[in-house]
Amino acid sequence: MRVIFYIISKEFRQIFRNKGMLPIIFVLPLLQLVILSNAATYEIKNIAFGYVDHDRTTASRGLVERFSASPYFEVLFAFPNAAQGNTAMLQGEVDVLLEIPDGFEKELTMRRQGSLGVGINAIDGAAAGVESVYINQIVQAYNKDLAVEVRVPPGTARIENIPLFWYNQTLNYKTFMVPGILVLLVTMITLFLSGMNIVREKEIGTLEQINVTPIRKIHFIIGKLLPFWIIGMGLLTIGLILARLIFNVPMLGSLLLLYGYTSIYLLVILGMGLFISNFTDTQQQAMFIAWFFVVIFILMSGLFTPIESMPEWARVLTELNPVKYFVEIMRMVMLKGSDFSDVLLPMLKTFLYAVLMNVMAVWSYRKTT
Repeated sequence: MRVIFYIISKEFRQIFRNKGMLPIIFVLPLLQLVILSNAATYEIKNIAFGYVDHDRTTASRGLVERFSASPYFEVLFAFPNAAQGNTAMLQGEVDVLLEIPDGFEKELTMRRQGSLGVGINAIDGAAAGVESVYINQIVQAYNKDLAVEVRVPPGTARIENIPLFWYNQTLNYKTFMVPGILVLLVTMITLFLSGMNIVREKEIGTLEQINVTPIRKIHFIIGKLLPFWIIGMGLLTIGLILARLIFNVPMLGSLLLLYGYTSIYLLVILGMGLFISNFTDTQQQAMFIAWFFVVIFILMSGLFTPIESMPEWARVLTELNPVKYFVEIMRMVMLKGSDFSDVLLPMLKTFLYAVLMNVMAVWSYRKTT
């Protein structure tokens, strides 16, 4: 144990001696958490909105006013005819084009129903889907108000659904995104640092000196990786504090359970970083390989795109993605208050992953005497 303590002390001295490394470890991740949590959003605002009002009645003007009052739409154009509206859509001047037909108010009064033409720029399919939801919400809300004004005939049944949103009652996207982005930052920092650690020893020529010492391989590896394990836990702690104080993200579950899982997860990432460093000769090579895997892990973790919408082969591959399990457990514990039994299966998978990666890392490290 004394040998491991000396190696850990050496590693921390090296880390804190490097003045350029300290901001990368402690300052940049926190800035990224604050910036990305505000920038990475599923909300779409300032949607360029244009309309063609063939009816020019109170009902049609009231509908347009609803879009003007919405925080998501910016009503920019009132086109005299559909041809000019379509031209503006083609030129990218508007994202949504609403066409209100002639006789719109009359149809609502006489037949209790009306039709609208809505054109949406769907080059970005995800954004178009969100915009369609916004439009439907405004139209449905306006439809309810008209039902009172137009007077629904006696005996006509009206069914309303009242949604109840569990775990995120205000539908605040930050509540959903902040835990995932915190996972991303802890993963990236610990993987990059551990991946470049031994490579740096190779570049400056000290690895050969360490290899000829009587230090056992297991002591050397533990001493090398444990400081970054501590740094990873520290980043999680600071990130959780910021998530609570700045973004008001709820923490319904056990912090002890969250830290217990993170301690296992970091062993996976550190073992992966050591494995990468054993097969690279420069820090640039290690960074490139680590970045390659990080991009794949993040995009297939369910952080930005739902796993359920992926093709079958991609869903199978996500079972090998440790970031997926961390994102899932982080959200389950923080937002749902899940207990140990709820996260037992992904925790076991992560533990097996940690054993496999560290066995491979230790096996691939060659210490010559």
